[in-house]
Amino acid sequence: MSEKSLIHHIYDGIEEHDNHLPKWWLFILWTTLVFGAGYWFWYHIAEAGPGQLGEYAAESAEHAQRMAGNTPASDDLLLNLVKDPTSLDGGKAVFQSNCAACHGAQGQGLIGPNLTDGFWLHGGAPMAIHKVVAEGAVAKGMPAWERTLGAERVKAVTAYVLTLKGTNAAGGKAPQGEPEQP
Repeated sequence: MSEKSLIHHIYDGIEEHDNHLPKWWLFILWTTLVFGAGYWFWYHIAEAGPGQLGEYAAESAEHAQRMAGNTPASDDLLLNLVKDPTSLDGGKAVFQSNCAACHGAQGQGLIGPNLTDGFWLHGGAPMAIHKVVAEGAVAKGMPAWERTLGAERVKAVTAYVLTLKGTNAAGGKAPQGEPEQP
């Protein structure tokens, strides 16, 4: 081939050669065009996908449903949860993964106080225990768990702690706080 056949044209002293684009570049170009056309068809023409407004509506409905089932804690609710095996199993799982490091696997107390005796630093009533789990006791090193676990898990953990009360686990830490008033 002659040098002249490779030159596509000359303009203003600049020679333009007839070079092909790299195959990887063409692959990316065509893939992007096909994806864009498919996306446009799926979401805007066929409306098969939910779209942003549909997703927002679904998330809003889910949030409203969660909030409707979120009843505020009370002594009666927490005592009823003690009788619910599903709630206790969930509370025990959360206790083992988050609380056992300080309170021991059976609640016997390690760094944190013993939860199995009759002595309580902040009160042994169901709502008093719930308040400490939810809001923490910063001065004592107890973190607030409600933002991390959510309201339902805090209620389940409180119900589980209520089942530990009075079990006097072996190897328990010495009593701390005031004896629980009947």
